[in-house]
Amino acid sequence: MATSKTKKNLIEVARQLFVKKGVEGTTMNDIAEASQRGRRTLYTYFGNKIEIYKAVVEAELAVLYKKQEEVLKRDIPADEKLMLLVFNRINVIKEVVFRNGTLRSGFFRDIWRVENVRKEFDKKEIKYLETILRDGIEQGIFEIYSNIKQTAEVVHYALKGLEVPSIRGVIALDYSRKEDRNVVANLIFSGLYKRS
Repeated sequence: MATSKTKKNLIEVARQLFVKKGVEGTTMNDIAEASQRGRRTLYTYFGNKIEIYKAVVEAELAVLYKKQEEVLKRDIPADEKLMLLVFNRINVIKEVVFRNGTLRSGFFRDIWRVENVRKEFDKKEIKYLETILRDGIEQGIFEIYSNIKQTAEVVHYALKGLEVPSIRGVIALDYSRKEDRNVVANLIFSGLYKRS
């Protein structure tokens, strides 16, 4: 348990330094000093700064995993579950970015590095979407004429497209507003509803 606590502390200290000084401006020595641990301890857990950066991004994504899994476990119709997943995702991504400065901070500037770390999350989210789509078909709510996996992938990437505009405040979507839920349903999901 102490090992896990030490590693979590190192990750949190690194996150704070990356936000403050940028990834490039932070050294392994900075992390060791700020965490009040020796370099030897830091290198016990992480071979280099890229490894600790990856661990920081993964820790931030874990918040999103948890929220998405909570939605997935809810006993509600598939269309409601899908809508809740969409809005949860937007809100959590915004929270993570604001907690780490802004989208323009050094921490998120290298989008390719972040995307590389997000690959595993993307795969997991696509599986969540597949589950909801299958449930929707079984419940008689959705009618999908093509491959369910491919449909889940398209929905996933459409959701990723909402991230930056939501973070920047270009669009403001709120689950509690019915008109916002209707806009999302009509633009993104109406093709999933069973035709009468």
